[in-house]
Amino acid sequence: MFNRTSRSNGAASPVVTGFHDPATGSIQYVAHDPATKKAALIDVVLDFDPQHARTSTESAQAALDHVRREGLEVEWVLDTHPHADHFMASAWLKQQTGAPAAIGAKVRDIAKLWEDFYHLPGTFDPDRDFDRLFEDGDSFKLGDLDVKVMLSPGHTLGSITYLVGDDAAFVHDTFMHVDVGTSRADFPGGSSDMLYDSLQTILSLPDDTRLFIGHDYPPVGDRQEAAWEATVAAHKAKNPHVGGGTAREDYVKLRDARDATLGLPDRMLHALQVNLRGGRLPEPESDGHSYFKIPANRF
Repeated sequence: MFNRTSRSNGAASPVVTGFHDPATGSIQYVAHDPATKKAALIDVVLDFDPQHARTSTESAQAALDHVRREGLEVEWVLDTHPHADHFMASAWLKQQTGAPAAIGAKVRDIAKLWEDFYHLPGTFDPDRDFDRLFEDGDSFKLGDLDVKVMLSPGHTLGSITYLVGDDAAFVHDTFMHVDVGTSRADFPGGSSDMLYDSLQTILSLPDDTRLFIGHDYPPVGDRQEAAWEATVAAHKAKNPHVGGGTAREDYVKLRDARDATLGLPDRMLHALQVNLRGGRLPEPESDGHSYFKIPANRF
């Protein structure tokens, strides 16, 4: 697993370490306040082997190992949305650290949508499985740093961005890296039109804000290593989908055409029934084992 640390730029600026998971292209983050050593774990991966339907905790353990090496204390376990391409490690991390797990409040609406797809009425209960459901505009503390919550729908209808301190935004599946473009918007509840608004809201942040994205899939052109950090100014100038002030209708046309060529992520139908339980596997049956329910001919 490849990792890289982005240093603090001052008293209101977090240290951010990203860990790239090559199996899913996901980036998981440890963000901490350098003054208090309080940390948040953001979008951390619970490993899953689709061929054998087997979970493991190597990626999440790598994040915890970093926490311990740096002498940090985990104050929050945060997710930006119910991920379609990886399992979230939130439940396991809460068990390991005692820190509360949080996600956006509109996960309730996503849960209702997917109860229908799985034909599992009443199964998903975000109020039970998360300690905090953030509304747009909510704020909380990470050590001495202020954290603001921004609703950023499009990829899902309930995705949220965490703005930590005054210069670090965790923007999940909105932007890809600055040399790639933006994320897909064709999952149930998603919308390229909503995503365009979310992208523009993020681009209205100060130019020196560091944007930390959710995925990267190298190689990209001549770039061989994963990359996940660029400023608002860089995206405004260079992002091939929205740089230079792309009009809404042009963006929607481009995004929808691209999304029409994409298949579902290979973990999606497994992952959502775990992630909508806060990272917990389905309840064990009478033999003590958990079983996935996969809808046939729905997608």
